[in-house]
Amino acid sequence: PPFCFSCHATKPNMLNVHLVPHTHDDVGWLKTVDQYYYGDRNDIQHAGVQYILDSVVDQLLKNPDRRFIYVETAFFYRWWKQQSSSMQQTVKQLVNEGRLEFVNGGWCMSDEATTHYSAVIDQMTMGLRFLNETFGPCGRPRVAWHIDPFGHAREHASMFAQMGYDGFFFGRLDYQDRARRMVKREQELLWRASNSLTPPMADLFTGILPNGYNPPEGFCWDQSCDDPPIRDDPDLEDYNVDDVVKRFLTIANSQAMVYKTNHIIMTMGSDFQYENANLWYKNLDKLIRYVNGQQANGSKVNVLYSTPSCYLQELHRANLTWALKTDDFFPYADDAHDFWTGYFTSRPALKRYERISNSNLQTCNQLEILGGPVSRKGPFGDGLTDSYLFMLSLSEKAMAVAQHHDAVSGTEKQHVANDYARRLANGWQHCQVLVSNSLTALSGSSAKRIYCDNLNISVCPLTESSKKFSVNVYNPLARPVAWPVRLPVNGTSYVVSDAEGKSVDCQVCVCVCVCVCVCLLFQVQAPPLGFTTYSVSLLQDGPPPASTQHRTPTAIQNKFIRVTFDPDTGLLSSLSNLETKQTIKLTQNFYWYNASDGNNKESNQPSGAYIFRPNSSTPFIISKTAKTESIQTPVVQEVRQWFAPWVSQVVRLYGDSRALELEWTVGPLPIDDDLGKEVITRLDTSIKTSEYFYTDSNGREMLQRKKDFRPTWNLSQSEPIAGNYYPINSRAFIKDDVDQLTVVTDRSQGGGSLQNGSLEIMLHRRLLYDDVRGVGEPLNESSGVFPEGLVVRGCLRLSLDRPPSAADAHRPLAQQVVLQPLLTFTDGDLHPNTQLEFSGLQAALPPAVHLLTLTQWDKDSVLLRLEHQFQSQESKVNSHPVTVNLIVFFAMAKISRFSWCCGIAITALKCIILKCLGFPLNTVYFIFKHTAHWQGEGFLNCTFCP
Repeated sequence: PPFCFSCHATKPNMLNVHLVPHTHDDVGWLKTVDQYYYGDRNDIQHAGVQYILDSVVDQLLKNPDRRFIYVETAFFYRWWKQQSSSMQQTVKQLVNEGRLEFVNGGWCMSDEATTHYSAVIDQMTMGLRFLNETFGPCGRPRVAWHIDPFGHAREHASMFAQMGYDGFFFGRLDYQDRARRMVKREQELLWRASNSLTPPMADLFTGILPNGYNPPEGFCWDQSCDDPPIRDDPDLEDYNVDDVVKRFLTIANSQAMVYKTNHIIMTMGSDFQYENANLWYKNLDKLIRYVNGQQANGSKVNVLYSTPSCYLQELHRANLTWALKTDDFFPYADDAHDFWTGYFTSRPALKRYERISNSNLQTCNQLEILGGPVSRKGPFGDGLTDSYLFMLSLSEKAMAVAQHHDAVSGTEKQHVANDYARRLANGWQHCQVLVSNSLTALSGSSAKRIYCDNLNISVCPLTESSKKFSVNVYNPLARPVAWPVRLPVNGTSYVVSDAEGKSVDCQVCVCVCVCVCVCLLFQVQAPPLGFTTYSVSLLQDGPPPASTQHRTPTAIQNKFIRVTFDPDTGLLSSLSNLETKQTIKLTQNFYWYNASDGNNKESNQPSGAYIFRPNSSTPFIISKTAKTESIQTPVVQEVRQWFAPWVSQVVRLYGDSRALELEWTVGPLPIDDDLGKEVITRLDTSIKTSEYFYTDSNGREMLQRKKDFRPTWNLSQSEPIAGNYYPINSRAFIKDDVDQLTVVTDRSQGGGSLQNGSLEIMLHRRLLYDDVRGVGEPLNESSGVFPEGLVVRGCLRLSLDRPPSAADAHRPLAQQVVLQPLLTFTDGDLHPNTQLEFSGLQAALPPAVHLLTLTQWDKDSVLLRLEHQFQSQESKVNSHPVTVNLIVFFAMAKISRFSWCCGIAITALKCIILKCLGFPLNTVYFIFKHTAHWQGEGFLNCTFCP
């Protein structure tokens, strides 16, 4: 709106230099979020965000020409709550006048390589909604601002375009790419960020900033800087105005040579700067005055306070044609041997915990709706008091902060990583109260619910001690799900019954986990957006009889999959899809790369939290053979493999599964040889890949990759391993014309295809040197449980299909891993009137449609997001438009009024708000009101496309 879009006049016949005062405030990195906000632990890093905002507002009020942009809503929200009403009014006036402008506007500046799109949308929604409700239209950011993430994902650009941003600015790209773009003057471009959406739906103007996000050399005037201030008293001996002006004009004219218009941008600020904003603004005022004063002497340079929005407006007015980009900006390297591809895997345990926490949060949000107002009673809260304050619960804020580019990325100090995990744990503890309340309301049972959060290490005190208990399985997906359940127990045999009282096949066997324990295994079937209940009763005490075989089986198979093993090595040898009659050769093993310590003739760059730099291009095999034992039952077949005391795996096939599980356990990584290690698993197949492979972008669209190749420039490859690694957020595959092998991961990991028919994925990293990118400590994780070094467990799921129909299997599987069922437990017998099964839907959604969001919007409204989850031409069956009739939603159907939007067509007032809250690839939004009965005249249909 014109009244809040205030830009200084530019001069068309001059070079206009847009000075953008800003601060980059990491939401955790070297210090925790709290320490950064309050200015605590300045012995680690001098930074106090609250003082930055105090100082900036004070200085903006002293000169109406000044401008400032702010990014991280997580910090601004804290500061805003502490201000008086008069100060809040003052800040609103600054925002309304365009003197304080919000850019990006999410809760944080998220990482782009290791985040899942659903969590990114949630954290953007939190920040943007707060700004919208606090400042109205003038608070809405117009520009996405990702100045610090270490590479840039196409899906992020697609989301930003669909959220309604006018442009996107970032600071980091590969050094070779930048050099080429400078020569061709292509540092500003049009990014076409989806091959499924009709242009310009996912088109986004993108600008690459000239100095990362720092000021030009010699022009930093923060208290943390050493550059001399402008000394403008001519009576003093150290008068330097002429020198400052000369140096600035040289820099400005040099920068203009590598950009396309007579407008250039300069970021005047950096990490946690402007704590004493007077230093910056006093010198910037002088710089503008003295440089512009040279215009009277014929200078053609005009300097002005500006913002990214004002700069973007001038580029738009230039009406030029811009270079087009359709791929992404991975991997990122800042020098020949410095590839930032290690963080794709760094802190694998935190990456997994973030993914589980996202699933738990979606379950919590859904059950709040399904259970009704009673869900919010008790310690969690007593009803809603404000439309956004309730939304900012501990769990949602913790998840939003975890998306930061120094959080889930794994590039923070250890004590900060611990703080992120603590926040996620605290948030889940609060959510558990809501989940219990909701399940009590829906089931009619007031029995105490138990949460077993350590099932990943086979620990659950209730199931290990109780002779009779029930398992409630909640499914957050809008389609039925079959899911294996594995519970630690202490009996020989059990009987398991489903919600209808029918006996379910189950098996008791010895599990090898952190310790050897007894596990009960059975398969559950959960309804869409609902729960089912299984009763478990002990039949016989005591340990189960030994059921393992110490020889390697020739094969394990069910009716869908057959896997063979080499009897001499104990390794996988082939994988078959029995439905399609496909068979490929498949060998899988574990290797490690020795991490560079920085002492070699090529470069002094070591591997670290950010950088992956192996000291050779050939990994070391951990063992050419595996010691094995196996179990084969009607419920599950397993081949357990031991490669070393610190590497083991279970090859697992459930009775009716279409995916093979490889459950790996790695750690503690040995460092007795004083070398850091980076452990991978490699799948070598007979598929003829021609050096191509495919990875997902933030869990959404798939991108083609090729070894030693970049689509937009001629790559000079200097690191043949690290330079061919890409982020794998949820899945990757290799294929030829006949076969496609897809690997679904349970967290974000790095990987590549370095040989034909091969796919390798990095699982764990333990490093002994800092990589000199600021974190200041090596990535050498340990814990109280594992003082000798971190042990990490994960699971890869493999499927073999024919392209392109493989997408029909791997996309739903990936969603199922991201949003997995939640198990809760009750001890003893349930009340006879307990409702054992419930679904919030009258019918499952079509396979192509994914329920992305179901959450409380305000006191009596709900936000529902649906999305088409298939790319264009990805599937013969599912890559087509789908019509959804809302009659399938909410069996209770207490809906009175819709505000809705489809795609990016804004058709209702509520959707004007939603446009700035983030929706991905042709997503449908609904906000509807709860009432006692249905008041509509029919049902809303919306057709949306892949």
